[in-house]
Amino acid sequence: MARSGSILGNPVIRLEDPRILRGDAPYVDDLAVPGVAHVAFVRSTMAHARITSVDTTDAKAMPGVVDVFTSTDLELPDVQGFIMLPPVFSRSPLAKDRVRFVGDIIAAVVAETRAQAVDAVEAVIVDYDPLPAVVDPEAAMAEGAPLLFEEHGSNVAFAMDMGDDPTVFEGADHIVTVRSVSQRLAAVPMETNAIVAEPRPDGITLTIPTQGPNSVRDSIAPLLGYEASQVRVVAPAVGGGFGAKQGVYVEYVVVGHAAKRLNRPLKWVETRSENMLSMVQGRGQLEYVELGLTNEGRIVGMKGRVVGDAGAYPAIGAFLVFFTRQMAPGVYDIPKVDVKCFGVATNTTPMAAYRGAGRPEATQFIERALDVAADELGIDPVEIRRRNFLKPEAFPLTTVTGSNYDSGDYDRPLTEACRIADYEGLRAEQAARRARGDAKLLGVGVSTYVEITAPGIFSEYGKVEVTADGFVDVTVGTSSHGQGHRTAFAMIIQDVLGVPMEKVRLIQSDTDVVPRGRGTMGSRSVQIAGSAVLEAGTQVLDKAKRLAAHLLEADPDDIAVFDGVGLGVAGVPANAITWQELALAATEADRRPADWEGHLAVELDFNQGESTYPFGAHLAVVEIDTDTGRVELQ
Repeated sequence: MARSGSILGNPVIRLEDPRILRGDAPYVDDLAVPGVAHVAFVRSTMAHARITSVDTTDAKAMPGVVDVFTSTDLELPDVQGFIMLPPVFSRSPLAKDRVRFVGDIIAAVVAETRAQAVDAVEAVIVDYDPLPAVVDPEAAMAEGAPLLFEEHGSNVAFAMDMGDDPTVFEGADHIVTVRSVSQRLAAVPMETNAIVAEPRPDGITLTIPTQGPNSVRDSIAPLLGYEASQVRVVAPAVGGGFGAKQGVYVEYVVVGHAAKRLNRPLKWVETRSENMLSMVQGRGQLEYVELGLTNEGRIVGMKGRVVGDAGAYPAIGAFLVFFTRQMAPGVYDIPKVDVKCFGVATNTTPMAAYRGAGRPEATQFIERALDVAADELGIDPVEIRRRNFLKPEAFPLTTVTGSNYDSGDYDRPLTEACRIADYEGLRAEQAARRARGDAKLLGVGVSTYVEITAPGIFSEYGKVEVTADGFVDVTVGTSSHGQGHRTAFAMIIQDVLGVPMEKVRLIQSDTDVVPRGRGTMGSRSVQIAGSAVLEAGTQVLDKAKRLAAHLLEADPDDIAVFDGVGLGVAGVPANAITWQELALAATEADRRPADWEGHLAVELDFNQGESTYPFGAHLAVVEIDTDTGRVELQ
């Protein structure tokens, strides 16, 4: 809990921004590496085909070309994208005999310059035997659809079907049916994917714009034939991720192995065109929902079907429909829920997590159905939501789909949104314009939501150390790429230790100095890593109070924090000991307690043990010109 006079909850100037705004924050492509050669990939132009031959002869003879690798040249292990799916869906980093989407990698060209590598790619001749392709997930589920993996016997990579419950709509006076589409999206981060691989005598250093350096290190080390301790992964100033820069891309495996083979540093930077083909994409769901209601608008049951596009090599993207199913009831008291979900392989770019990853789709699933129900029953959209909210006294509870909601007051944010927007006034204006036959009409939309954040199955590393120069070093296993972690963690330290934010240094994104960590994803960084920093900082404060008490010949319970100075006896700021002095005293045996151990530092792993379920409400107003079709957000 924030102490009196806390900086928490107050606006501050972000610490990381000046470096970014000056252009001093380097992307991977900004790194100047002596002796580096460049990699470009030969990618499939076919959505589905057998590879009958690959001729690299002309490419190898082109100026500046160092080598050209196909699957027969590099013995590369298959990459399994998600451990919970069958290994049959694993992907060969360089396609061996078959390609499954436009963009699948067939060969890698290494040349002295990027331009030379790109030119040589055009000289590689690939012969295909085309196969039928399927790009729609529902079509891919149909009888007789082309199979991407015949040995699996189906294109369905993940399914949850609990059977039919004939009692779902018992007591319903009205059933609404809605089909909605959550369209496929490309992540398009400002910085595209990239890697610099630098072999060392004892291992390899990989510089990658990743959201989780430690996770990448642990996953890629065995794929490259190393122990994790031999692989260093560094993430510089990552230019956005949105979920798409998690995990190990096959490009990393190819470049890493090629660098080992050639024993020289290699760089690959994805072009924007490549990015639209090869970086994982998001959403891509079809949702069918039936909502049974009484004439008064109370929901008695829900049935649904969610079909998710998993792309050509099903991984985490195939599993995201599970979260849509889990969160389908939303903020509402729905006694019976029967939602089936399927993640399906198609001949398209592989899918993965993107900004919410299944949870925004769940909000769309229930909220759209409620809007239709409100319209068909003649009930105000806000009112129908209020009639169905889970009540605050019902918490904690486990929903029928398995979410453990700890608390909630769902009407509160909706009421506040309506107050801010003057909802009643908007409805009156909307009705008046319609009555007058105005050409410009108002549209008013409301939505409430609850989502899963910070999955409790993963802990996060945090370390807080007061150094001899009076600064505080905060080391975390998360990896900032625009979220403002340095500012957030510095605020926590200032609140706990009274050390000014400007004297807090953030250490992250380098596996040589951060021993472990899960990374930045799932809205978890401040919740999990921030809690680790808070707990470690609190323990550092306890150690520092004990040290200060020893130096001042006082009781530790009498020691207080003096903001911007250090620690001292409460009410006697003149005798306060600075943090720099405390850090130095912690290293001097004649000044510290006899049983003192280590520096003024604490490291730990924090796990909250359960996901959290934040909630809120949105209200939007648009003006529609019925003559031109122009829509303006108000």
